[in-house]
Amino acid sequence: MPQDHIRYDILAQDALRGVIRKVLSEVAATGYLPGDHHFFITFLTEAPGVRISTQLKERYPEQMTIVVQHQFWDLKVTESLFEIGLSFSDKPEKLVVPFASIRGFYDPSVNFELEFDTVLETAANDGGDTEEDERSELAGTIERLVEPAAKEETTDSEEAAPSEDADGDGDGDDKKPGADVVSLDSFRKKS
Repeated sequence: MPQDHIRYDILAQDALRGVIRKVLSEVAATGYLPGDHHFFITFLTEAPGVRISTQLKERYPEQMTIVVQHQFWDLKVTESLFEIGLSFSDKPEKLVVPFASIRGFYDPSVNFELEFDTVLETAANDGGDTEEDERSELAGTIERLVEPAAKEETTDSEEAAPSEDADGDGDGDDKKPGADVVSLDSFRKKS
């Protein structure tokens, strides 16, 4: 099989991250989300450039999902990252999230979802089959991003969504019917 010297998989990921960058840039410029739009953004907390408080790091040592909806402030977007102010248990926090650390982006108002293959350098060099493990873990995480709509309306919109099973039944089978998922696996050649 020929080797992909161009690395279309990396180019596709960069292009899809550009969608998130563009959306967040527009929200930063206007200061609000239009219509019913709101975002669930999952990122690796140990990725290079991620800056969160010690308390959040202890609570979410590997990855974290934030909800950007009604109450956020100081949203700033650059080419490589975004900064945002959110409230966690009534405590204001500033987060810095590089786009390269994002594993998932979901806008439930229109069932739009993006998944990314994000692997920390240490995981990629441990000799294990991390690519398949990461893909499997990411798929499970994205499936659990959104809690039931009734709970979503009653909770603080910027509270971090837990990385564990959203409905608490332990099966991890929360489904979002009709979601448009863009997976990078569709761009890859199978060996």
